[in-house]
Amino acid sequence: MTGPVEPLPQPTDPVRTDEPGGTRKNLLLAPTEEEPPLRADAARNRTLLLDAASRLLSGCGAAELTMDSVAAEAGVGKGTVFRRFGDRAGLLIALLDHREKQLQAAFLSGPPPLGPGAPAAERLHAFGPAVLRHECDHHPLILASRTDPLRAYAVPAYRLRVNHVAMLLRQTKAPGSPELLAHTLLGSVEAALVHHFTVERGMSLECLEDGWHHLVDRLTAGA
Repeated sequence: MTGPVEPLPQPTDPVRTDEPGGTRKNLLLAPTEEEPPLRADAARNRTLLLDAASRLLSGCGAAELTMDSVAAEAGVGKGTVFRRFGDRAGLLIALLDHREKQLQAAFLSGPPPLGPGAPAAERLHAFGPAVLRHECDHHPLILASRTDPLRAYAVPAYRLRVNHVAMLLRQTKAPGSPELLAHTLLGSVEAALVHHFTVERGMSLECLEDGWHHLVDRLTAGA
């Protein structure tokens, strides 16, 4: 990605989209984190713990990453880790947050066709491969963080993806419910499914990308 990255929209920043008939609707885009800004010392502690977790992740993988091992690596008490992240799933989600923000910056404010400035259909076509490669690059961490199957649909990062895809579908005037279609499209590039196809079935990412493009073409064919 080239060029400067603009700040991500905050939950109160509406992204306005053109609708049929000249009307306009507001779409709220929420970033990955909804917490208030941390105090300087708390921010330092969070960075210290995430750095320690990242080192352990590189060395032993997500399966061996524990709250005890992170505390020992960071040189703090285990209670500090629990107070900062709540549980192991919260720690893993925090590790994913930085990677997710890089992806968000690319599709919210990066260069086209993934970012603004290209037609909506082109942006949809670019979005799928970007998410696919993100999920594939981080699938051990993503899968390890999913202790609750419903939690994945509630996190702000997923809601942002749904809102973004639904916005683009509205702009293409695709028939049907934009939100339902957005969930359907995102289901085709979901981390567990990508892992199944690429690791267990031996499919290439290019094959999965072709599947995304076919879905987008079908959904927008009558638009």
